[in-house]
Amino acid sequence: MAPQTVDVHVATFAELDARTFHDLLRLRVDVFVVEQRCPYPELDGRDVEPGTRHLWLAHDGVVLAYLRMLVDPGDVTRIGRVVVDPAARGGGLAGRLMTEALRLVGDRPCVLEAQAHLAGFYAGHGFTVTGPQYVEDGIPHLPMRRES
Repeated sequence: MAPQTVDVHVATFAELDARTFHDLLRLRVDVFVVEQRCPYPELDGRDVEPGTRHLWLAHDGVVLAYLRMLVDPGDVTRIGRVVVDPAARGGGLAGRLMTEALRLVGDRPCVLEAQAHLAGFYAGHGFTVTGPQYVEDGIPHLPMRRES
């Protein structure tokens, strides 16, 4: 379960210190590559883009949940790499993370590629399915969009 007090952090790549970036990547790799057994190029070059924002929740300096916000053509925000530490799941951290991300997005359109079993979670944040289901790294996904 998630601790009662968590701190919200937002940073560009240039604002991240090496330890924090390490901890963010470690959580992403531990969940997406190891837990979900999806060997893929986690370091895709988008983390360092000037428009990218890294958003995470931490307790006593320990990263509990994370997502990144990218800028796609047409000033569309792309949310991705949404992840919660297994030990902190069930405490509403993913919802807090999405709420904060969408506050930052404001009235701009926003897209994401949802793991299909999480489509209902994202629908609760105003996203709708925009295309057919597809399989990426062995996991069914759905493209989703939120207008504002």
